[in-house]
Amino acid sequence: MAVRHSLEVLDGRCDDDGHPRRTGNAFFSPSASLHFTSRALGARRRRAARRFAPRSSDACLRRAGTTQTCAAHIITAVIGSGVLSLAWSVAQLGWVIGPACLFCFALVTYVSAALLADCYRRGDTDKGPRNRSYMDAVRAFLGKKHTWACGLLQYVSLYGCGVAYVITAATSARAILKSNCYHEHGHDAPCDYGGSYYMIAFGAAQLFLSFIPDFHDMAWLSVVAAVMSFSYAFIGLGLGLANTIANGTIKGSITGVPMRTPVQKIWRISQAIGDIAFAYPYSLILLEIQDTLKSPPAENKTMKKASMISILVTTFFYLCCGCFGYAAFGNDAPGNLLTGFGFYEPYWLIDFANACIILHLLGGYQVYSQPIFQFADRFFAERYPDSGFVNDFHDVGVSCLPPCRVNLLRLCFRTLYVASTTAVAVVFPYFNEVLALLGALNFWPLAIYFPVEMYFIQRDVTRWSARWVVLQTFSVVCLLVSAFALVGSIEGLISQKLG
Repeated sequence: MAVRHSLEVLDGRCDDDGHPRRTGNAFFSPSASLHFTSRALGARRRRAARRFAPRSSDACLRRAGTTQTCAAHIITAVIGSGVLSLAWSVAQLGWVIGPACLFCFALVTYVSAALLADCYRRGDTDKGPRNRSYMDAVRAFLGKKHTWACGLLQYVSLYGCGVAYVITAATSARAILKSNCYHEHGHDAPCDYGGSYYMIAFGAAQLFLSFIPDFHDMAWLSVVAAVMSFSYAFIGLGLGLANTIANGTIKGSITGVPMRTPVQKIWRISQAIGDIAFAYPYSLILLEIQDTLKSPPAENKTMKKASMISILVTTFFYLCCGCFGYAAFGNDAPGNLLTGFGFYEPYWLIDFANACIILHLLGGYQVYSQPIFQFADRFFAERYPDSGFVNDFHDVGVSCLPPCRVNLLRLCFRTLYVASTTAVAVVFPYFNEVLALLGALNFWPLAIYFPVEMYFIQRDVTRWSARWVVLQTFSVVCLLVSAFALVGSIEGLISQKLG
């Protein structure tokens, strides 16, 4: 799902559709009427200030979102690569704890969404000032220190998702080759392909996409991402169901995959919980989606209703994917349902599903990376307003292509960023463990702690009142679960690396 620019340059006027008119570009683009060269230091300062001018008033924005569109946005944003690990997660937990864990995370996600929805407006839920993003809400309710902590966690999360996408895309590319090899030479053929080459190729593609102006904000990107994610998710669900029917029996056990020692079983359970935690929450984008809703009725009421619908749909889908995958493969459920080769035929359908994953991740990487690029642009422009390296643009001509305006800071920073995510993926190419680490690291602070603390201020909840005690208990329990999953995921990464 494409996200809105947080660093657009606006002039306070509106286009015909009621949206603020853009007057600048946060990325380099083919040169047209503007030509940036070395200028006086005062001009550099003015240009840096214009590039990152604050948003105009949102009075001219026309919001037309409904419960249905809101639920569709949430479902589209939530269902993604995390669904591929759910069969493995249910296999580690067993037939009782596995589905129960999915239901528990669904309930926790709804409570978190309901708390955060009430924080969209400060004070009066009908007419109070809006918090148009998660960071805006943290800044308004909790202050500067919490904003810095939230920002750090948010950017670590975005960076980690970039690493996970490199791993997943390379795994899917390798799976296409293996699927064709198994089809031609048999299921016992030695069809082994290294993953590093495909990670580097994916990184090279991302380096190119990082310099396409507004790539992550193009309308068609959300449509493609939605179609691709639903395609491979439904294919995984269908193959699991078909395999279960073909087997004529439901595999698996009450306790899940047996391990050699109780300690190993505990670590596997913690990793499975981390994978489920990665698949559910959508707190970082909830307020941006809520900002599209019309009123009346009050936006928080519409968001709560939409969250209930979307979480019910998502949970049903997750239960089907996780449980049918476990029923089909039992203790042999692969870590990635479409690349672990529980399925061999029809090979063309497996190839298509993995191609959908790659196309989804090509755009998804940019959606998660561009906020970091924007933050870096703004930080360095404000810190070094007199620097030509930071603020100057240079025309670069390539044969058969229109000239492009290139900024050296962006060229260096984005190259280093993409190279670093690729390098980390090459060093730690472990799909389930990386997803578990990301889920555990961000679940409590971003989905639980900040929404609970903001809700206390918004509703003026008295300390030691019944509501305060219940929500604090809720937060502490989630903290313990998140810590348990975090320790297990770190242990899994170390074990995979050393083993």
